[in-house]
Formats: sequence, C-alpha cells, structure tokens
Amino acid sequence: MAHEFRTIQTPGAAIRCAIEGEGPLVVMVHGFPESWYSYRHQMGPLAAAGFTACAIDVRGYGGSDKPHPVEAYDMQSITADIAGVIDALSPDAPAVLIGHDWGAPLVWHTAFLYPQKVRAVAGMSVPWTGYSPAPFIDIAREIFTKRGKFFYQVYFQDEGVAEAEFEADVRGCLRRMYYMASGDIYDDTSTDMTLLADKAHGEKMFTGAPDPNPFPAWLSDADIDYFVHEFEGSGFRGPINRYRNWHRDHAFMAGRPDYIIRQPSLFIAGERDPVLRMVPGADLVTAMKPNLSDLRGVHIIPKAGHWTQQEAPDETTGYLIDWLATL
Repeated sequence: MAHEFRTIQTPGAAIRCAIEGEGPLVVMVHGFPESWYSYRHQMGPLAAAGFTACAIDVRGYGGSDKPHPVEAYDMQSITADIAGVIDALSPDAPAVLIGHDWGAPLVWHTAFLYPQKVRAVAGMSVPWTGYSPAPFIDIAREIFTKRGKFFYQVYFQDEGVAEAEFEADVRGCLRRMYYMASGDIYDDTSTDMTLLADKAHGEKMFTGAPDPNPFPAWLSDADIDYFVHEFEGSGFRGPINRYRNWHRDHAFMAGRPDYIIRQPSLFIAGERDPVLRMVPGADLVTAMKPNLSDLRGVHIIPKAGHWTQQEAPDETTGYLIDWLATL
C-alpha cells in the first residue's frame, strides 16, 4: 500500500499530509531539519495495524505553506495547524499524535491545548517537562553563551545567519547535522551536535564538522536526496523561525492551572540522543514523569542517537504499535 499526498487547508495554513491506510487517525509530526519523510518506516506498519497513518509537513517545510514572519511559527499557530488536520481527517473522533524532535513539543502542546481532539500522545527525543521558569533560550544563554560556548539555538536567533550557512551547501549541512546527532558519531568522536564542546560562540555551526563517507546505513543516498530536494525547494527560514519564538511561546503558555497531560502517553529516545544531555546535570526523563498522568512506557533504545524512528525503525515502530494496542 502506497501513501497518497493530500493538502489540508487548516484555518491558518495549508498543510501537506502523506496518508496511508484506513482506521483511527494517527498524525505524525517531524522535527528539524526533516519532513514527513522521516516517518517513512512507520507509515506502512501503522496502516497494516489498522490505522490511518498521516505524516505531515510542518508549516515552513516541504509542501506546506511557508509564511515569512517569525511569529507565524509560534506554538499557538502550529498546534492550531495540527488541530486543523485532525478536524479535517477525523471530525468525529480524536486522533493519536506522535512527534519527534520539535515535533514532540508540538504534539505535547497540542494534546494539552486541545484535549478533546487528542486521544493519546507519544513524544520521541524531547520530553514534556511542563512549564519552564524561563524561556529555554535564556537558559541556554546562561549555560553556554555567557561561558563563550557555541550553542546552535543561540546561533539560530539572528535572522538570515543560519539560513545562509545551510542554504550555501544544503547537502553538506544536512549530512553533517544528521551525523552529528546520530548514535554513529560515538565511533569517531565524543563531540555531539547539541554541545559542540570545542566550538566557541560566534563561530559557524558546521565549520570543521565531520561528513562521513559512506554515510551510516540507516540513511541511504536516496533518503538524503529526498531531504535535500525538499530543503532546496523550501529554504530554511521557516524551519529555523520555530527556534525564534521561545519568548512568545513562554508568554502564551503562562498562567495555566497546571501543565499535566492526562491522555495516555509514551516516550521513546535513543540512548545516545544529545537532547537528553542538553541541560548539564538535568535528568529530563525523570523530570517528565510527574507531568504525564497516564504514561504507559519509557523506552531508551541502546546505541541509537537523535533520529529515533530513522536510526532504529524496527524498535521504534514496535514500541508504537504495542502502545497503540493499549488504547
């Protein structure tokens, strides 16, 4: 069974969806810098298990709308896109959400903000830790920038700077970024994408970054070609704008009575995922658990890095299908 593309016109944006199968709706939301295609391994098995598998391009990516303003990529706008996809494809029943990387905060927040539309929610790589005492970008500046250290999200803040680096060599930058956050980098170096411990604030992101040849087998040349084609068409402004909304998102989420997600939930990450070490000394998985009142599993996949569903597709898909069976 092959997927079909549909473009859903939500109230805020047109969202391209890859869809396969019939049954209860499962919406999958990717992170940076990816696309619906990062769920290519999960589409068929979810459809075969009796679900409508829907992997979207987040606004700014691929075949979805690409508004220019920074504020068009705030949490309020993108969660409304996801809710709009659910309304269009499953108007009479709530959907299951699965998100990876930035897609994880997007689906966690959608479940929290639209509980009547979300039956259950799974996050990969990025835990749900409720409401932060300060916008994360401010915390990152304290940890890294004030000590003269490079941090990629700080580098992303100035409009046009990171875009220019990525767009000057789309293939090379994507290859380097995918490799630096993968579990395979441990074969070569202790440096990873998140900390880039040897890089100083003010440097470019990919200067001196490794580009293995051949690339690890979990991402084929054809897979890389697909991602490159998507970003050569979309550019990087929209995707990077998501990182420029920390203060806006923090203000939007302020003042809620609690920050607990009550739907059935699941968390999956790679053992070598740099996100789990993003805040030195913090155990993000432990911090997550009080904020999920029906957490039905935490799975840390040995030797896998950040790109959970691509580096370890069989394990990831198995955990997802086993969890879906509990709903």
